[in-house]
Parts: sequence; structure tokens; C-alpha cells
Amino acid sequence: MKALVTGAAGFIGSYLAEALLKKGYEVTCLTRPSSNLRWIEHLTVEHLRFDLAEPSSYAGALADFDVIFHVAGATKAQSEREFFRANEECTRNLLGAAAGNTRLKRFVYLSSLAAIGPSRDGRPVGEDAPAQPVSSYGRSKLAGERAVLEYKGLMPVTIIRPPAVYGPRDTDLFVVFQMVNRGVFPYWGRCHYSFLYVEDLVQGIITAAERGEAVGRTFFLADDFVYTNDDIAGEIGEALGTKAMKIRLPCSLLPILAFVGQKIGKKGIINRDRMNDFRFSNWTCDGSRARNELEFRTSITLREGIKWTADWYRIHRWL
Repeated sequence: MKALVTGAAGFIGSYLAEALLKKGYEVTCLTRPSSNLRWIEHLTVEHLRFDLAEPSSYAGALADFDVIFHVAGATKAQSEREFFRANEECTRNLLGAAAGNTRLKRFVYLSSLAAIGPSRDGRPVGEDAPAQPVSSYGRSKLAGERAVLEYKGLMPVTIIRPPAVYGPRDTDLFVVFQMVNRGVFPYWGRCHYSFLYVEDLVQGIITAAERGEAVGRTFFLADDFVYTNDDIAGEIGEALGTKAMKIRLPCSLLPILAFVGQKIGKKGIINRDRMNDFRFSNWTCDGSRARNELEFRTSITLREGIKWTADWYRIHRWL
């Protein structure tokens, strides 16, 4: 089986490429010409160096793949226009280029819980819940989903929506590890989250690509538990051997925190768009459809995953 992975140089894409190779797939990694290939340079894969925003550059290059995993996208951007360009327009470009592939067995689109938005009633949201994204990122991922569904009659498609994903190489949750390592943890009230270790995610993505039941379907992938911000900070502190002090911040300070964060790091996790997410306290999803229809099960506990991630950060001197 020949698989194409877009965004293969990134956090999730690099793990997916590794997992596919272990399963015997022939893997081609589609990355931007400017991408840093440090996570995949040791892998025995083919490379395509194209910009998804320039479909003429890869026209005709997708005809030989059995499965296309579209992982590439923007999680951070300076404007809503940038988000939509990366997450909707580039998805449409790729779908258009893949539409002529008569051997294609599956097009898998990696979306996000952000496309649906937070739970408004405290219960984990399901796949059929009304979409109420609260950020530019979420709205752009929802637009990407709709683009995929427009091709539902032309190719077998599957949409995967993970919640917060963590693990070695991740730069988003790394910010939280840094803060806890310094003995502080920003706190603006009790929050609830669904979480997923990156290796569990990629196994779920591959399972969805291989199962006929997943054609035309959308799935949340998550473990069986809901975690509070106290749970997460506590596990990180335990793994790092530190005890973080809560720094209570009223929600009214979030715009100021976002402004400072963008000044320090324009592409960082602390930005105006992400602050829209932080205003809501329940980012949980119901993974029962994937468990029932795909027999998806996670194998990594939060404690194990956090410890392995903390160890990796220290070994690689990120901490």
C-alpha cells in the first residue's frame, strides 16, 4: 500500500509516517520546501516538496497513492485569512488534485475538536453535535471538513477529530511543561479536557483508514477519561519532580496575556485566537463511536504519556 502523508515534518505527521512504515506501507512525505525535516530525515520514505497553496506544482503527482492522509494545516496564524488559506483552501487544492486518482482507497482528513467547539452543557460533545467553533482556527478546520464532504461522492473520505494531543516533539503543551518546571501554573478556574497521546492518535488514524466502516464517517478519537487542569498540572509536576503554585488569573486578563504572548512569540500558543478557546472550561468529546464502530482503544495512560513526554523534553534539553 502506498501512502501519502501531508505535514509529515510536523509533530503528528512525523509519528504517522513512522507508524505507517512499521505496518509495511510505502510512505511518501509531502512537505513544504521550507520545512525542517529533522523528525523524518532518518526514515526510509520518498519526499515531495510542494506548497499545497500552489496546486499547479503538484498536479498529476497524486495518481499512484492508495491512501492520502491530510495532516498538514495551520494551528497558529496571524489572521483568520491565514487560517482559512491553510486549512480550507489548501485542503480543497489537495482534494482537487486527488480526485483523478482512480486507485485511491481513502482520503483521511485530520480535523480537530475545535471545529465543533467546546461543550456548552458539560457533557462531552458527539460527532453529530451542532458545530459552534469559537476561534478562527476552529472555523477554518470546520471549513476544511465541509470541503472534504463535498468530495464524498467522488472518493472514500474519513474525517478524524482529535482533542488536545500531546507527546514528545510537541511544542504546544511544552509551554505548560515549562511553566510547571518553573513552579507556576496559570489558573482561571476549573477546566475539563479530553486528551490523547500522539501514538494512540496515529494508531486510530490508521485504523480508520483501513476499516470500511469508516468511509464517509467522522470520528472523535479520545481516551476514556476527562481530565481537569489540576490533573494535568499535577501529572506534569509529578513527572518533573516539581510542585507548581497556582497563579490565579481572572478571565478579564486573557486579552492582555494574549497581547504579551504575541509580542514575545508571534506564532506561539499564547495568542489572541487561542484565548478564545481559553474562555470556555469544557473541551471534552465523546469517543464512543470510534470505540463501537472501529474498535479503537487507547493504550497509553495520562501518567505514562506525561512521564515519557517530560523525559523526552529533558533528554533533548528542551527543559
